[in-house]
Amino acid sequence: MKHLQEDAVLLRILIGESDRWEHKPLYEALVLKIRELGLAGATVFRSPMGFGATSLIHTAKILQLSVDLPVVIEVVDAAEKINGFLPVLDDMLGGGLVTMENVKVIHYRADQGKGKSSYSREGNLKA
Repeated sequence: MKHLQEDAVLLRILIGESDRWEHKPLYEALVLKIRELGLAGATVFRSPMGFGATSLIHTAKILQLSVDLPVVIEVVDAAEKINGFLPVLDDMLGGGLVTMENVKVIHYRADQGKGKSSYSREGNLKA
C-alpha cells in the first residue's frame, strides 16, 4: 500500500481537452506518465466553462459547443516526487497553467473491501 506523509504538495495542471501528446489526449498521457513514475495518484476534472491566457471562452453550452473544454489534473504527493515530475511535465506541456500548493493529507488508503468508512452519515470524521 502506498503511503503519503501528512505534509504534501498539490500539483494542479490546467489544459485544454483537445491538447495532445504523441497522438493521445494530453490529460491521458499525463496520468499514464504520473502512474508510470509511481506518484500517489492523479485525478482529471473536465470543466463546463473557462478561459485562460488567450481570453477565449471555452464552454459546453449547446449554442456555443466547444471542442476544447478546460481540463484540470490534480496530483498530490510528497514535494520530492512532485518536483521530480516537473521536468517531465515541462517536456509534455505546451500551453496551460501549472500551480503548486502545500496541503495536509488527512486520509489516503485503498478501500479494503470491508465496507467501513472513516466518515459518519453526517459527514463528520469518526473518532
